[in-house]
Formats: sequence, C-alpha cells, structure tokens
Amino acid sequence: MAEDRIIVRPAQASDIPALKQVLQETFEGTWLPNITEAAAQRYVETDIGGRYVDQSWPEFAVAEIDGEVAGLIHWRADFIETLHVMASRQGQGVGRKLLSHAEQAVSAAGLAQARLETDTFNLPAQALYKAVGYIEKSRYPDDEWDSGFTTVLFEKRL
Repeated sequence: MAEDRIIVRPAQASDIPALKQVLQETFEGTWLPNITEAAAQRYVETDIGGRYVDQSWPEFAVAEIDGEVAGLIHWRADFIETLHVMASRQGQGVGRKLLSHAEQAVSAAGLAQARLETDTFNLPAQALYKAVGYIEKSRYPDDEWDSGFTTVLFEKRL
C-alpha cells in the first residue's frame, strides 16, 4: 500500500525547490481554474507561493515517497495554515498522513482542537477533512483571493 511508503519529516533547506513545485502545481490545478484573472496575475507577479515557502519552510513537515516530496503541511498553534499534495500523489493517503502528523503535534502541544480552512469550490479537500473527522463550523467571505469565494472553517476535537 502506498500509505506504508509515506515518510513524514521536517522540511529541509534542500526541499525548497520541491516545496515550491508542490505549491505551483496545486495553484495551477486547484486555484487557477476558479480565481479571477486579476487574482491569478497578482499571485504569479508577486510570487505569493514562492515567498511563502522562502519565509516559512522551516515550519513545514513534508511527506516523502521513495525519496521525493509528495506533499507538505504547515500549522501554527491549533491552525493548519497549509496542506498541499502533488496531483500525482492525491488519493494515496498523503493528505491523511500529513493531517495526522499535524494533529499529533497540536495535541502534544496541549491544544484540544485542530482548525483549518478551505473554500466552497474545493470539494476534494472538504471530503478529506470530513472523512478524517473535521466538522464544518463556519462560512465567511474569502478575502485572500478577491474572487468572490466563501471560506469554510473546519474544526476537529483532538
């Protein structure tokens, strides 16, 4: 089973190119088809994903399969900031394994819940979160993409 081959470990500086590739691929496959042209142009021109990796990679955990980065997760306190899985690795348990890793760390820090957000159009992410025990808590306008989206807040008791 592919899930048995998934290793979750702290990100390393040598992972930076792969981390940027994960974000680029998920931007192109998940967000680009849904955001406005202006939002897409702003994302590309300001290198939002690349800058995020440069600034925050030491806080990331990565999933690795056969020596290659398959996904990443980043959390602060009880909030999961980012979960991205390469398209070629989706459906193989990478997201589940990364979520479990983050939830264990959040719980070990003495926090009683994990929280995360996605947008209403991102149905695969919502399905994953619900499948592993997250419950929808709130919906509100998404101010990050300026594309008229609605953000969904999920929470899981740990």
